[in-house]
Amino acid sequence: MKTEQCTTIGESVFVGNSVEETAELRATSIDTVKQWLLNERPELVIPEESRLILFFLRTTKYDIDKTKRKLMTFLKNRERLTEWFKDRDPFRPEIHELLNIGVFLPLREKDSLNRQVVLIRTSAHDPTKHKQDDVFKVDKMILDLLMHLDETVSIHGVVAVFDMQGVTLGHALQLTPSMIKKSVENWENYPCKPKLLEFINVPVHVNIVLNVFKSFMSPKMRERVIISRKGSSQEHSLLLPLELGGHGESIWALAEYWRECVQDNENFYSKMEENVFHL
Repeated sequence: MKTEQCTTIGESVFVGNSVEETAELRATSIDTVKQWLLNERPELVIPEESRLILFFLRTTKYDIDKTKRKLMTFLKNRERLTEWFKDRDPFRPEIHELLNIGVFLPLREKDSLNRQVVLIRTSAHDPTKHKQDDVFKVDKMILDLLMHLDETVSIHGVVAVFDMQGVTLGHALQLTPSMIKKSVENWENYPCKPKLLEFINVPVHVNIVLNVFKSFMSPKMRERVIISRKGSSQEHSLLLPLELGGHGESIWALAEYWRECVQDNENFYSKMEENVFHL
C-alpha cells in the first residue's frame, strides 16, 4: 500500500439512513461547513483538496449541526492533546518500537459489510517500558493514514477488535479514568464511524476497566460493545489473524506491513502536524 494512489468513491454513494451523497450535496454541504468554520476560526487554512470536512459529513450522515460539533471537538482535541498528536516521527525509537510490536493493526481484508476491521492489541506493549500515551499516538497515526489512503473507511466505518489476552495489572494501571475518558471522546469525535467495539479474550479482572470505558461512552456507542471471554463472536465475517484462530495474515506480517507503510509516509505526518486539514 505504502504510497500508492488513495482509494476513492464514485459520484454518489449511500452513507446510511437512506442518505445518498451526490456531487451536489457533497459540494454544498462542504461549502456550508467550511464557511461556518472559517467564521469561527478565521486563522485556519483549509486546502481545496482537503477531505476532512467530507469525512465528518459522512460520519454524521450529512447532519450539518452534528458535523459542526464533532469537527470542532476534533480540532480542539488535536490542539490540546499534544502527547498524542505532536512529534509523530515514525522513526523516533519509542514509535518505531511500538510499530514493530504491532499495537494497532488494520486488517487488509474488510468484513462482510465492507467495514474496516482494526485489531487493537491492548497487552502487546510492555507497561514498564512503553508509555500509554505513545501507544495511543501510534494508534492515531495509523488510523489517520488509513483514512488518507482509503476514504471508503469514512463511509462504511470501523469494527474495532480489542484483544485483551495477557492484560496485566501494569497495563490496567496505565489506563487511568482521565486517560480512558480522553480515548473514548476521541473515538466518538473522529471522522470515521465506530460501528462495533468487540473486546475478546477478556480476563475477569479486566471488567472494572471495561466498565470505566463504558461509563464514558454515549448510549449509542455502548450498544455497539460486545465482550467475549474467548474468541470473536464475529469470526464468521472477519478474516482474523492466524494467532486469533482466523485464516488471515499473521500478526507479525501485519505489523511489518504497517510499520513500512507508516515510515514510507513520513511526510504525511509532518504535513498533518503543520495543518490537520491535509487529511
